[in-house]
Amino acid sequence: MSEIRLLEQVSSFLTRNNGHYINGRAVNGSGSERFPVVNPSSGEVIAEVNEGTAEEVNAAMDAARAAFTGSWAQTSPMERGNCLNRLAELLQQHREELAQLESLCSGKIIQLSRLFELDQSSHFMRYFAGWASKISGETMSLSLPSMQGEKYTAFTRREPVGVVVGIVPWNFSIMIAVWKMAAALACGCTIVLKPSEFTPLTLLRVAELAKEAGIPDGVINVVNGSGRTLGPLLIGHPHCAKVSFTGSVPTGIAVGKEAMADNLKRVTLELGGKNGAAFLADVTPDAMVNGILEAGYMNQGQICAAAERFYLPKSHIDEVLQKLAQRLSQLHIGASLDESTEFGPLANRAHYEKILALFDKARQEGNEIVYGGNALQGPGFFVEPTIIRAKSAQDLLMREETFGPVCTFLAYEEEEELIAMMNDSPYGLAASLWTNDLSKALRMVDRIESGTLWINMHNFLDPALPFGGIKASGIGREFGSAFIEHYTELKSVMVRY
Repeated sequence: MSEIRLLEQVSSFLTRNNGHYINGRAVNGSGSERFPVVNPSSGEVIAEVNEGTAEEVNAAMDAARAAFTGSWAQTSPMERGNCLNRLAELLQQHREELAQLESLCSGKIIQLSRLFELDQSSHFMRYFAGWASKISGETMSLSLPSMQGEKYTAFTRREPVGVVVGIVPWNFSIMIAVWKMAAALACGCTIVLKPSEFTPLTLLRVAELAKEAGIPDGVINVVNGSGRTLGPLLIGHPHCAKVSFTGSVPTGIAVGKEAMADNLKRVTLELGGKNGAAFLADVTPDAMVNGILEAGYMNQGQICAAAERFYLPKSHIDEVLQKLAQRLSQLHIGASLDESTEFGPLANRAHYEKILALFDKARQEGNEIVYGGNALQGPGFFVEPTIIRAKSAQDLLMREETFGPVCTFLAYEEEEELIAMMNDSPYGLAASLWTNDLSKALRMVDRIESGTLWINMHNFLDPALPFGGIKASGIGREFGSAFIEHYTELKSVMVRY
């Protein structure tokens, strides 16, 4: 099947002088430098975006602060929720337009852009909208002694922290931004978003739709440019009250240090890691293969929670890897805008080169590459989905995050050995356990070290369930009611009467 035809509004958007979105309008910015936006399917430049400077950062932060103390503070909680619901509806109305922009920038196949970037984003935004009018404190009776007949009472309030800086990665540029902006706005905060340089376009369009939804100017701002330049300017800005970052572990640690050093600013860090998936011996080989495909190869493995370490029973591993290789060989690899594509390109050249270097390291270590391990000929940033059989738990690809379609497998014999290997990692974002024995699975829940543990599934998120990592995989939680703690300050009020 050939690639779908671009909508006229998408083609038009690509030719605009895109830069930033500040205080309710698109601005080109004061800088003279522009950076390219590259289609990962072809390697061709499809647009250019103006590089942000300190001037754009200051303007965006000033606008966000003015809205926080002004128009957004004067917007009732119910109306805040209404605004988010209207924006969710607009995301659905512009579903195809935004999905095409996303696929062009990130290389995500168009089906995933429609399902996750738009449908799931709308679903999450509606969930957060429901919380806007339900954020509350509590009242309590005090035990202070009365000296002259006076009495005491007390209550707590949840108050918005202020201006949030949201730093968004390239793998889900709409959905992860929605998580941050909807959480912030539901709590009464305002936000300045910094997209990845690789996927800078979709949030500009979402910000325009936010204005159409009735969200006041300055509540949502977008500044584009290099993270190395803009990150410190945004985090260190005096108006920044909190940083919400999603991305790699090393960058997240650096962001956390900067925020802590600057007056102990709040942070939520949703980082990656080296997520494990364990299959018990009662699972059939065919079911194992289905689970591995779900856990490790969706979106070319470019998911923070995707599994990269796979543990299979020694009695099953040979058959499973043989069947998995056969399934991978049947995948239709192609351009992101081809609706028949099942496996698309990596998101950018830098990541493509990183994955190729990891293939070389695997060969140098003497790992068995059961399937894949090569770049594909032709334009774009395509690599083969890859199966690597490790020699030991200490192999590089059992320890280092790839964030790509590189799944590494190790056999185990005893379940105690399995638990030890699953936990032998400095990271702990997510893990999955696959078995038909639910009793055994539930007994293992408190023994596996991860922020999220899936049983007989992987990579599925629901807005009602908190999400975040332990150990070096992050600080804080998103979703559920847990997000409220991270976007509000708890104030205690005591009254004598």
